[in-house]
Amino acid sequence: MSPDEPTPRPGLAALASPWVVGLFLAGVAAVGLVLRFVTRSDLWLDEALSANIAALPVGDMLDALARDGHPPLYYLLLHGWMQVAGEGDVAVRALSGLISVATLPVAWVAARRYGGRVCAMATVIVLATSPFALRYATEARMYSLVMLLVLLGWLAVRAALEEPRPIRLLAVALASGLLLLTHYWSFYLLAAVLGVLAVRVLRTDGTARRAPLRVLGAVAAGGLLFVPWIPTFLDQLANTGTPWGGPSRPAEVVTEGLIEIGGGPFGEARTLGALLAVFALLALFGRAVDSRHVELDLRTRPTARPEAIVLAATVVLGTAVSWIAGTAFASRYLSVVFPLLALLVGLGISTIGSRTARGVVLAVFVVLGVIGGGYNVFANRTQGGQIARAVNEGAAPGDVVAVCPDQLGPSVTRYLRDDVEAVSFPDLADASIVDWRDYADRQQDGDPAAFAQTLVQRAGEGTVWLAWAGGYRGFARTCEDSVGQLSALRVPQEVVADDESFEHGWLFRYPAPAGAG
Repeated sequence: MSPDEPTPRPGLAALASPWVVGLFLAGVAAVGLVLRFVTRSDLWLDEALSANIAALPVGDMLDALARDGHPPLYYLLLHGWMQVAGEGDVAVRALSGLISVATLPVAWVAARRYGGRVCAMATVIVLATSPFALRYATEARMYSLVMLLVLLGWLAVRAALEEPRPIRLLAVALASGLLLLTHYWSFYLLAAVLGVLAVRVLRTDGTARRAPLRVLGAVAAGGLLFVPWIPTFLDQLANTGTPWGGPSRPAEVVTEGLIEIGGGPFGEARTLGALLAVFALLALFGRAVDSRHVELDLRTRPTARPEAIVLAATVVLGTAVSWIAGTAFASRYLSVVFPLLALLVGLGISTIGSRTARGVVLAVFVVLGVIGGGYNVFANRTQGGQIARAVNEGAAPGDVVAVCPDQLGPSVTRYLRDDVEAVSFPDLADASIVDWRDYADRQQDGDPAAFAQTLVQRAGEGTVWLAWAGGYRGFARTCEDSVGQLSALRVPQEVVADDESFEHGWLFRYPAPAGAG
């Protein structure tokens, strides 16, 4: 041993022993599994709307999706799942939880092929405790399915590039097509993949060109699965959009995306998001020299280059199209690249030569991830259930329940008694479904005075219940004006007050004047 080498410390070596590592992995897996099925919140707008649409007969469901603005695969799966598991909150969310659990062994296989055993271990730990993965494992939406399909597609592309057998090319095409039928941001991901493959084709010749050329063809062929949906997609493109939000600048997408991937708007989430970025960059530029040194290579590591390019190109394309089209960006759309980020982070952690140092880094990821996962358990996504339960307790036959904006409707109506129906501003439509077609125009054309007058006439001697919230994009002061118009006709009583939930609102009660009728 040279004088400069540190003396081994048995205590630290014991921490890296196989049985301690195995116990640590088992504990992390157990925590991650539990957190994938636990949340106290009622279903918020997107989840309730998913469940309401999926509960329809298939034909009606596809018609409803034309007004909703999403592709059909997740809804078809949820429809079948609900036939078996039921329509309760736990049941509809469990589909995403099971898909998220299935993603972990797939991630192990992918990361093992990508960077070896250490990379696999690190990637699975990051995914198992990721607040982003945990959030969408507990949400009745398609984002867990997107993550699973991306990893399966990565494995299929990797295998086909090594040897382009027909079955492997078929797997590439199938993964590509299913992604397109799950979320439209998959277009940007697949465009980035096609670009990387095209460059590889151009930079090779002879027999070496055969594999990337065939894989490129397989990715493109996956679009055939999307062909039957094209008429609906074009109709959605022309008439739905994202009226609930505006476009974001690239810097906002990156910074806000990392914060949300870290778990939300709090310090630990920001720290975790920054660590993810640091270790992804380390995967791209870092090379292990020994157990204490990592050197940076500005030429980047060939192993990490394709995934980093696809990730960056997907975000750039999505942001650019969003900006040009004037549509909104939501951090959940990053589910199409999050598995690639996890692979890069796992590879970055594997560049640390010291087992003890890697253990410390992974422990930090676990602690920060569990904090974010705990936040997800206790965070209230909506006041919809609270509002509905207050109506259920006080409503009588003949009462009228209304919501403004209609985006509060699905989360409220999901928990209303069966004998209580709700209508929405501006046209008193069924409040359980939001029609996003020509949405902004319809809302702006609404008349708060006529809306209030119609509610009072319908209620007669009964009570008008109004669930409402202000500040929604495109509504100006429409809902506040509706409250004012109703308050001019009847004396309001506040039943539920607005709080800090993600989807928040008030419930006002407007009883008939004494002696009315």
